[in-house]
This record gives sequence, structure tokens and C-alpha cells, in this order.
Amino acid sequence: MNTGKVDVLLGLQWGDEGKGKVVDVLTPKYDVVARFQGGPNAGHTLEFEGQKYVLRSIPSGIFQGGKVNIIGNGVVLAPDLFMQEAKDLEKSGHDLKSRLHISKKAHLIMPTHRVLDAAIEASKGKNKVGTTGKGIGPTYTDKVSRTGLRVGDILENFQEKYEAHKALHLKQIASLGYTDFDITEVEKTWMEGIEYLKQFPIVDSEVEINKVLRSGKNILCEGAQGTMLDVDFGSYPFVTSSNTICAGACIGLGIGPNRIGNVYGIMKAYCTRVGAGPFPTELFDETGAKIRDLGHEYGAVTGRERRCGWCDLVQLKYSVMVNGVTELIMMKSDVLDGFDTIKACVAYKLKDGSVTTDFPYEIDDVEPVYKEFKGWKTDMTQFTSEDQFPQEFKDYIAFLEDFLETRIGIISIGPDREQTIVRK
Repeated sequence: MNTGKVDVLLGLQWGDEGKGKVVDVLTPKYDVVARFQGGPNAGHTLEFEGQKYVLRSIPSGIFQGGKVNIIGNGVVLAPDLFMQEAKDLEKSGHDLKSRLHISKKAHLIMPTHRVLDAAIEASKGKNKVGTTGKGIGPTYTDKVSRTGLRVGDILENFQEKYEAHKALHLKQIASLGYTDFDITEVEKTWMEGIEYLKQFPIVDSEVEINKVLRSGKNILCEGAQGTMLDVDFGSYPFVTSSNTICAGACIGLGIGPNRIGNVYGIMKAYCTRVGAGPFPTELFDETGAKIRDLGHEYGAVTGRERRCGWCDLVQLKYSVMVNGVTELIMMKSDVLDGFDTIKACVAYKLKDGSVTTDFPYEIDDVEPVYKEFKGWKTDMTQFTSEDQFPQEFKDYIAFLEDFLETRIGIISIGPDREQTIVRK
């Protein structure tokens, strides 16, 4: 029987690795692109033909004419934000209504979820997780405690269901002593978003996806955030509320594990993190500031400054392992073009003085052990082939491949779709 294949593309660090651009480069090879987890807290930025787009809930394959894009059951959806995003794309000439399919089993982010998000963060004081305030956590909490509202619920008696859920949330908010909110306007737009959602194909996505596979077509699964934000394997509790790793594609789309083919792991040539939480290789000096400025490291959705540091190979090796990565994709290599010395963390020194290359349970107090490389000091942004790479850069790549025991198949040397080198 001729079956299609499912490849997965995901971030290996703390998110913001540049997934949007890569999905856009890879999608021509696939018939369907599907998002399997996360919500509008993830911003995937794509630049081409002089235009810049930030996608939050819509899969990045939407710009490839005629392909079906699926928002899977593992995603949490905010109807108002979705409507705004989709209308912006429609304005730029992209017809979405026929080719963007939405899972009935995806959970809805209600206006009161956002209020709950703010109330819970406020109640934590100095122990804040640093959420994006988009209501993601409370929505996944409702999903797990079996009190969630799903996209399929909008098809009948929705108002009743909505009011019951809202009443429950208002009780929780009151119990946290949080009073500083008014959702009147937001709620109006949110309800418009619900009506707008009804114009899209609302489907049993797991059935649709498996039919696509049986017909011999190929699917690319797009992850949001990054491996180190996975609720099980990330730097808990400073994580997101979903499974961002490869296994999340099976759960977030209803695909059997034996269907997964290639796992593309995306990494930056350095490392960044947004919000609170441990970050072993973080730089607090001029080098960190220089990386931030050269790499334009500010959040696509929030505008927050990203924390910057050297590449952490202990963490990356762990990510390669838990995801079963078959090929690496390295982004933003050009940001390091001007440095005299490049560093990479190859081990952690623990509190007791011992040194490990395994990723430990706690990374709060680890000290990075660095290997230094001579910088390539070459502007690579105009290069079109790997043959043009300077020897120092080739040495750096060879070391990374050797340490991570995984091939680097694609190297990005700038934000544009064209600035992508596929290695032989």
C-alpha cells in the first residue's frame, strides 16, 4: 500500500530558532502542513518579496499556493486573534477559507483565560514564570482538568456552554482576589471571531490526516516554541503547557509513531531565551548585547528583549536525543560573522565540582565549560554555496556535527528565503 510520510520540524532550544522561515523553505516538498501544539504565544516570522509576516496560529505553509494547512487538536486557538491574523493575510491576497482546516478537538482560549493568566502570574509575585499573558496555560489547564471548550462546541448550543465556562472562570478569578479587568470589548470581538471561525472547514483532523497519508501524500508537522519549553522535558517549571517535542506531533495530530519519517531539528548558531528560567550560557556582557543587536533578538509577538548566549551543546545533544533528530538545520550563522572568537559549551560543571556532558535534572547552578573556536570574520550573507564558506566556519560545523552525532543539512545566512544554503 502506498502511504505518504510525515516529517516533523521543531525547535531544539528555548524557541525563536527561526522555524517559520524553514517551514517556508521546506513546504514545496509537502502536500499538507500541520501545526500540532501551542497557541498564539508563538510567533513565526516569514520574510519574502519584501514583505514581513508574523504567523501566530496559522501554519507557515499558508503561503504555498493551494496546499492544505491544518490546525491540529493539540493547538489552543483564540478566535479573536485568529480572525485578526487571517484577515491580515487575506488582505495581502492569500485565500485561506478553503485551504485552512481546523480541528474540532482544538481547545478555545476564552477571554477569561487571559484574565486568569494575569491573575495567576500576579499571585506568584517573584516566582513568576514570565508567560506571554495570552491565556495559554489556563486553557491547557482546563483541557487537562476536563473542563475545556473546544472548536467543535461552536457548532451547537454554544452560548450556553460559553456562559457556563465563563461563570466557572469568574469564580476562580474572584478567589485569587483579582479585580482589575473588563472583558466587555474583548468578548464582543471574541464572539465575532467565533462566527468567523465557522467560515472555515472545521474537521476531524485526525481522520483527515490519516486519509491524506493513505492516499500517498506527504505531511510536514510544524512545532511551536522549542524543546526546552516542553512541559515534560524542558526547564520545568519555566516551560510552556504542551509537548513541544517530536512525540507531541503524534498526540497533537493523531498520527501513529511509526508514521514519523525525518525529524528536522532547528538550532541557532548561538542561543536565546525569553522570559524567566535558567539559561546556563547566558551572556551579561557586551558580547551578549552585540549578539542581541546583530540578531535582532526581540520577540515576534511580545517585542521583549531576548536573553542571548553562546551555543549550548550539552542542551542540544539532549534535544537531539529526545526528539530523535535525523537532520539539523542551523539558523542565523551570519550573526556570528564578525566575532574574533566563537565559543560553544561542551560540558557542565556541577555544584559538587564534577563535570558532565549529560543534561541534568536541575540546570540552575551549572557552570558551562567552553571550547573556543577562531572566528571566520567573513560576511557570509551573500553566499550561494557551501564551497564559499571560510575554513574556520567549516571547522565549526564539523565540530558541531561530530559532537551532536547528527548532520547539519541546511544553513541559514540571513532572514530572506533566498539566504538559505542546502548542503550537498
